[in-house]
Formats: sequence, structure tokens, C-alpha cells
Amino acid sequence: MIALPPYASILGLTVETGENGAPLLVMPFSGDVLGRPGFLHGGAIGGFLEMAAIVALQYALEAEGGGRIKPINVTVDYMRGGREKETRAQGIVTRLGTRVANVEAIAWQDDRDRPIAAARMNYLLARD
Repeated sequence: MIALPPYASILGLTVETGENGAPLLVMPFSGDVLGRPGFLHGGAIGGFLEMAAIVALQYALEAEGGGRIKPINVTVDYMRGGREKETRAQGIVTRLGTRVANVEAIAWQDDRDRPIAAARMNYLLARD
């Protein structure tokens, strides 16, 4: 199983098995992720998407012998307000090269086809 970064415990994240055995992250609603009344904080959503991307990339790297990652850039698109309910996110590795990886992540609440936010991230890789 993939070890979550320390920030994940602040968000209260847990990992489930998604489609094809890929990791799926779950963030419960709590006062720690509250932004304006009744909505998730944008920073919590962005951090959640980053955690989903990191976990997806670690999962993919483990299948190829492991490695370390360093973020190059992160772009987050906020599509709708996250409400006071459980939120799910999953990362998708779109390119896993020798030195660079591209990862997308989406977060949703009730319906995966209606995401609350999406992100694109690029990582520098150091293979083991």
C-alpha cells in the first residue's frame, strides 16, 4: 500500500481501491477543511488534488521499480463549490517518462461526472 504524505493526515484522508486497483482518496468533511460557511476551503481542495496525484504517481512508479518525485508545477481548476460532505479524488498518470511525469487529478462529491475541481501536475522523477 502507498504511504500518504504527512499533509494527508491533516485533511483526514483515507485510501480506497478504485477502478482497476488504482488508489482512490477520500476526504471527510470537518472543520479543518471549512472555508466560507458551508463550503470546502479552496486550499484544502487543491491540497487534496495534489495528494491524489502523488499517490497515483507513487502507485505507477512502484509498478516500475520505484523512484522519488519532485513537483515542477501545479494548475488547479475550480469548477463548483465543494459542500459539507465527503469528497473523493483520483489521480491519473497521463505520461510516465524516464525523467518527467504528467498527472491529472479530479475531485468530486456526489457524481464523478460532475467534478468540483481538477488539476494538472508535472513532476521531475529520480528512478531507483
